[in-house]
Amino acid sequence: MKVTEHIAKSKGTLFSFEILPPLKGTNIQSIYDGIDPLMEFKPKFINVTYHREEYIYKERENGLLEKIAIRKRPGTVGICAAIMNKYRVDAVPHLICGGFSKEETENALIDLHFLGIDNVLALRGDSIKTENVFKPHIEGHAYAVNLIEQISKMNKGKYMSEDYNLDPTDICIGTAGYPEKHFEAMNLSTDLMYLKQKVDAGADYIVTQMFFDNQKYFHFVKECRNMGINVPIIPGLKPIKSLQHITFLPKFFHVDFPEELSKELVKCKDNASVTKVGIEWGIHQSKELKQNNVPCIHYYTMSTSSSVKAIASQVF
Repeated sequence: MKVTEHIAKSKGTLFSFEILPPLKGTNIQSIYDGIDPLMEFKPKFINVTYHREEYIYKERENGLLEKIAIRKRPGTVGICAAIMNKYRVDAVPHLICGGFSKEETENALIDLHFLGIDNVLALRGDSIKTENVFKPHIEGHAYAVNLIEQISKMNKGKYMSEDYNLDPTDICIGTAGYPEKHFEAMNLSTDLMYLKQKVDAGADYIVTQMFFDNQKYFHFVKECRNMGINVPIIPGLKPIKSLQHITFLPKFFHVDFPEELSKELVKCKDNASVTKVGIEWGIHQSKELKQNNVPCIHYYTMSTSSSVKAIASQVF
């Protein structure tokens, strides 16, 4: 079932979460161990992230460097199929621009359609560690809006090749939104302009980047509605779990901590105390969002479910 159908049928705020694929060579049980504790909260869908390939340079005998592509984590199609088979819950694979040609994207979408996977989250993706800026595949998409356009065309039966007839796909398209704006955007207004382009291109719903100040989410939703963006906007939350998160999350994800939260975090001396604060703040955020009738609360678990379980047990 499509994410938008789950939202339309629900009489209250839904619960969903996101997992990381395991490292290559890890048994799939590691996925199940992260999902099992959260199934009591009856998630309607589970997102599976995708991490693009990276590169290493290996010196050859002639002294030249050879660029070698490596993938640290397996793809999402098989993981999504396994999740749906085991839990009878919809899985939402992330589909990214980086590292893929348009033809590879089309083939992935054909596989998803064949497997009965009704949803994707369409993203540009991040640059790889060896690149200062995002560089698209030479035969791929530079922006998420272009990826969304390709999926929308396939939903209308328009494929890259006209030499054969294929049934239209019927895939619900999610896209990302940034309550504190995307770090590459000049300001929130221009960021919302690009977000509207993605919705106009066919995005059916929005999932936000993590945020820690609910007022920024509420303001973001209001500005979206003022721009004529009327699709569901799902807030994304991440519990803070370690001392490293205190500096890493603002730096890497370009988000701010509210003053009330930061005052508590600076008192923390170890990871356990940070985790406690993270859970308490997550409960506070979630309850307020639920009271404001958000369509769903989406938790970024990073495949460790203990904090999300502690929050959800007080909210759902």
